[in-house]
Amino acid sequence: MDRVDYDLVILGGGPAGLTAGLYAARARLNAVLIEKSLLGGQVLITDWIENYPGFPEGITGPQMVKRMNDQAERFGLEIESDEAMSVDFSDPIKKIQLSDNTITAHAVIIATGAGPKRLGVPGEAQFFGKGISTCATCDGPFYRDRVVAAVGGGDTAVKESIFLTKFAQKVYLIHRRDQFRAEKIFMERALANDKIDILRDTVVTGVSGLDRVEAVHVRNVKTGEARSLHTDAFFVWIGILPNADFLGDAVKRDELGFIDADADMETSVPGVFAAGDVRVTSFRQIATAVGDGAIAAHSAENYIENRVQ
Repeated sequence: MDRVDYDLVILGGGPAGLTAGLYAARARLNAVLIEKSLLGGQVLITDWIENYPGFPEGITGPQMVKRMNDQAERFGLEIESDEAMSVDFSDPIKKIQLSDNTITAHAVIIATGAGPKRLGVPGEAQFFGKGISTCATCDGPFYRDRVVAAVGGGDTAVKESIFLTKFAQKVYLIHRRDQFRAEKIFMERALANDKIDILRDTVVTGVSGLDRVEAVHVRNVKTGEARSLHTDAFFVWIGILPNADFLGDAVKRDELGFIDADADMETSVPGVFAAGDVRVTSFRQIATAVGDGAIAAHSAENYIENRVQ
């Protein structure tokens, strides 16, 4: 058999990847976790987490990431800062092209997560980073006593809009439907917050300004009424897309690019597993990502044992 660098390569350092790494390290696999930026993924920019078991008082995103990282490293997980540029899963020995070298492994766990969607309206690209943001924790403090707008109808949009009220004088929360998908407890808090003005049945048609965002243009889908909201910032939370372009057609993916995986987290390629937000799933939470990571690592361990015997 040709020389192989690792038993297991884990791509992505969010909750799914860190959990997979913890289990792999405890199983004494020769494993490495590759993360292109900071460990933690979207959890790192989450202000407060109160629905993860074991933390009855809640915990900040950075605190949770540090605990997960410390636990994985305590068992000897190797973590490298690099980026997977492409992969070759055509042979039993998997090849991963990083930024400046290629590594090989018997098995791979893809846990690269997902990133925010864009609206695709006029002005969005022009003002991204100049008043348009997808991170309330990062940018909310810049808008103390200002008026801001946000768009979205899920948990993230509602939770982060509530967080923005710590700083902003007023938050317009725009949603294209009458009903929100967010958990009822978050909606109850938003409705009780007098700083949040909810615009239902409303779509964003554009963003304008000189050097920075000055207005968000909206239209009511039922009445057709158009108006301009004079705001200093605009936060976009309308869903996510997988961080999986580097895969090409190496594994089966759905029409949005999310990876198909079975109950054991195995993809269409034996020995390649997917975990967390990057895979096709109906529910994306820290708790589900952690579960995915544990299953993927266990499945990878079994695959490796059967392969190298």
